[in-house]
Amino acid sequence: MPIGASVGKNGVNDLADVLVVQHLLNDWLGYTGQKLLPTTGECGTLTIAAISGYQAKVLGAGSPDGLISPGGRTWTALAAGQGARPPLSGADWWNANQAKYPNSAAVVDLVQPFRDNVAAFLKALKDAGASVTISSTRRNATRAHLMHYSWRVANGAVAPNKVPALPGLAIQWDHGDLAKSKAAAQQMVNLFQIAYEPSLTSRHIEGRAIDMTIGWSGTLKLRDKQGKAREIGAPRSGETNTDLHKLGASYGLIKLLSDPPHWSDDGR
Repeated sequence: MPIGASVGKNGVNDLADVLVVQHLLNDWLGYTGQKLLPTTGECGTLTIAAISGYQAKVLGAGSPDGLISPGGRTWTALAAGQGARPPLSGADWWNANQAKYPNSAAVVDLVQPFRDNVAAFLKALKDAGASVTISSTRRNATRAHLMHYSWRVANGAVAPNKVPALPGLAIQWDHGDLAKSKAAAQQMVNLFQIAYEPSLTSRHIEGRAIDMTIGWSGTLKLRDKQGKAREIGAPRSGETNTDLHKLGASYGLIKLLSDPPHWSDDGR
């Protein structure tokens, strides 16, 4: 049952809403072995302290405000039972949660000035008749964390109990059995379709990179950033044509040779 107004410190604290919050907080308090709240519908110091404790311990809030707002982060987590039951892992977690952390293939999600540089380079390519398929621009930082550590746990590079926690991310890495922990992580590796260890420092996370496949037929007559016309022939691929790489650099897009579709603002 949703709450209609805020509950907690300086909240509206309608009796029915406070009762809902107290019962949900008791699910968490009971599961974690803490003293339960009296379910009176009155929002006193104990209820506010429990809200602040939930925000700090479950959501990782550095400065909990002791307030729950309808539709807010604390309410969403509390209503979903976060912290009141064992978190999901492996394929179960992926199927239930991965869609909350989408990546982007939209140029608009890049940061400035790289966004405008990319848009100008793409326009020049398309005006010249090249085909361009964009596969990735901005990468979700939480998704990158999940991919990185699922790979590392599955491959034995990090112990399951050493995976750093992210505030608000409820996932079970450590099953108390290394084989089970690695198997659950491998399920995520498979579902994420990971072929190589994902980076935590990719320029995609910062919005400073784009993955794209570029092709053309014949000779590409392309203008550089200064407007000078250039002829780009074979090989007719953005992955390997060094003349195209030099022209892209004039727009502020540097090709990373070790990663076929990858361009960034500094070549990393």
